[in-house]
Amino acid sequence: MTDTVLDRAAASVAAARPATVPADGLPPAQRRWAMVALMTGVSMASLDTAIANTALPELARQLHAGAAASVWIVNIYQLAMVATLLPFAALGERVGYRRVATAGLALFTLASLACALAWNLPLLVGARLLQGLGASALMGVTTAMMRAIYPARLQGQGFGLNALVVAVAFAVGPTLASLILALASWPWLFAINVPIGTAAFLLARRVLPDNARAAQGFDAGAALCNAGAFGLLILLLGDAAHGAAPARLAVEAVGTFACFALLLRRQRGQAAPILPTDLLARPLFALSALTAVCTFAVQSLAFVALPFHFEQVLGRSPVETGFLLTPWPVLVAIMGPVSGRLSDRYESGLLAGIGLLVLCAGVLALLWMPAAPSAVAIAWRMAVCGAGFGLFQAPNMKAIMGSAPNERAGGASGIVATARLTGQAGGAALVAGCLVLSDRHGTTYALAAAAIIALLGAAISFARLHRRVRG
Repeated sequence: MTDTVLDRAAASVAAARPATVPADGLPPAQRRWAMVALMTGVSMASLDTAIANTALPELARQLHAGAAASVWIVNIYQLAMVATLLPFAALGERVGYRRVATAGLALFTLASLACALAWNLPLLVGARLLQGLGASALMGVTTAMMRAIYPARLQGQGFGLNALVVAVAFAVGPTLASLILALASWPWLFAINVPIGTAAFLLARRVLPDNARAAQGFDAGAALCNAGAFGLLILLLGDAAHGAAPARLAVEAVGTFACFALLLRRQRGQAAPILPTDLLARPLFALSALTAVCTFAVQSLAFVALPFHFEQVLGRSPVETGFLLTPWPVLVAIMGPVSGRLSDRYESGLLAGIGLLVLCAGVLALLWMPAAPSAVAIAWRMAVCGAGFGLFQAPNMKAIMGSAPNERAGGASGIVATARLTGQAGGAALVAGCLVLSDRHGTTYALAAAAIIALLGAAISFARLHRRVRG
């Protein structure tokens, strides 16, 4: 049955897959099927983050694991992604985005099966490590693939669709996890990926485009340095926020510095470095990446702090909290396609800056809520935040990709994903630090920090307009 559907999909492609991507993107039929394959993988990778977070207490209970140890089910997935996004993006430039994306889909699917078959915590953590590597390979080249799939005049639509898929996955993840756990045992949280991932892999092999390859070889030593640098950086942020021992923090800080220093030294003089210092030297690219880090830090600050605020300060139940958080991702999903189309007509720096000002206003509205707000009073504030975030996302992604040359689309794609995950990790660490400072007022401090960072992000985004005028 699956082969029949895939055969029909392949038959609907107007022309055979070219050896390299044409300048005006793929034919419409192949474009649709390519996006189906790519977005299926993106949705699975995004869903698995939200599903694991929601199901973590139940996973710990059924695996007879302590709360602290079980957190590694989530942490190892995120660490694997952050540490390897840029190496996989660089690999895509050398061997082809299609190969890396399909290999990522295959690894993610096989690792999902391994997660479902795991019978203890160490095995599950190991399988989640592999799952994170598969997700990283796919996510590291996704944006570069979309740049190849869509013609330049329609790329905003592609980025908007990506924002829509990620937002929907983020919104339905907790509900889907609860539904699966209500009807079946925890292995089905991961087993559900196997048939979907298999179909996406088979389709991707037939319809994803290929790209011209970079002449430079892949530097495995630089990839290891990159993995050590970003992995240790995320560990350092988390441990510092939780008040770890100074000796441990010192070791992690020295290790992070050493890995970054070795990485920069090793890739000096390379035309296409794994850590894309050549792209970061471009003011528009660097400002766009920094805007992304700020915005995803705001998102993480809000989504980690608000559940504590709703339940511990406002006295809401966990079920109510889930519903109260929903307007944000729903508005992101609505605004994703809209902002994508707007970015094809207006300056990305302007649209993203306005979106961040709206996000800042929404966070301030949450910060200044009355002592006993109604559900409606909370919901409209969350909706304002979601609208601002949704207006930012697609234009900023287009700005990052548009300020990089075609042959460096892989490096730019890796920065898109790395900026998102680094911002999210930094935001979560800030929340933990705020809660360490004060149990009672920690969530208030976190929301205040989110508003300040959103305002900073807006200023950075508007600075791109000045740079473009000067250029």
